[in-house]
Amino acid sequence: MTTATTRRGDRRVSPVFLGILAVTAVTGWATWSGYAERPGVAVFLFVTAAWIVSLCLHEYAHARTALHGGDITVGAKGYLTLNPLKYTHALLSIVLPVIFLIMGGIGLPGGAVFIERGRIRGRWRHSLVSAAGPLTNVLFAVVCSAPFWLHGLDGVPAGFRFALAFLVLLQVTASILNFLPVPGLDGFGVIEPWLSYQVKRQVAPFAQFGLLFVFALLWVPSVNSVFFDAIDAILRALGVDDYSRYCGQELYRFWRGTPEICTVSP
Repeated sequence: MTTATTRRGDRRVSPVFLGILAVTAVTGWATWSGYAERPGVAVFLFVTAAWIVSLCLHEYAHARTALHGGDITVGAKGYLTLNPLKYTHALLSIVLPVIFLIMGGIGLPGGAVFIERGRIRGRWRHSLVSAAGPLTNVLFAVVCSAPFWLHGLDGVPAGFRFALAFLVLLQVTASILNFLPVPGLDGFGVIEPWLSYQVKRQVAPFAQFGLLFVFALLWVPSVNSVFFDAIDAILRALGVDDYSRYCGQELYRFWRGTPEICTVSP
């Protein structure tokens, strides 16, 4: 098995990731209990920390799938430790998605870890390596929305419910954007093994601009409207109501002031 060629230390969970989990837990508790004097700050810290956790899991899924596909180098690169500082494109994978989250309130996908594709045999394996990341976002969205579609919100504080709703929104947007067949994104990576060499060679120069292209396209009002109409439909299917999603987003942007209808009692 390929995992036998990785050292135990290569698979040990990083203290950096454990620290991020700790921040998520503490701020989640503060959001739940209403302990923080400014609920919006607690929601901001909780959602941002949870979002970074999902980004780490996204990249880990790429690496782990690649390991089982034949790329035994991912362990030595530190990708299996869930340490975001070990990613090839830490700026694209972590920093830019967080900035886009703060600016636009959307879960924009980041850059992938560096996979040595030459070590992986079979087009299906290549496609699965690319799909593993966004599928993690899909799973994250399903788990976070479980209290909504299971009708288990009795006793859940409003602030925590709002935060969960906004977190689901981020995971759904990240899933959809990641699966777009745009060069440089995971969706293109899924179909790329099935394209001709000529087509792949023609689109290769545009891969580095794929993420920026998607971000710019979302600023077009007509595209933005269609995109978020689809997002709202998916959220409703998951049981997430518009009110909770709206208040979650408004609480997250605490510096803009919280609308009265979203006020959370301490």
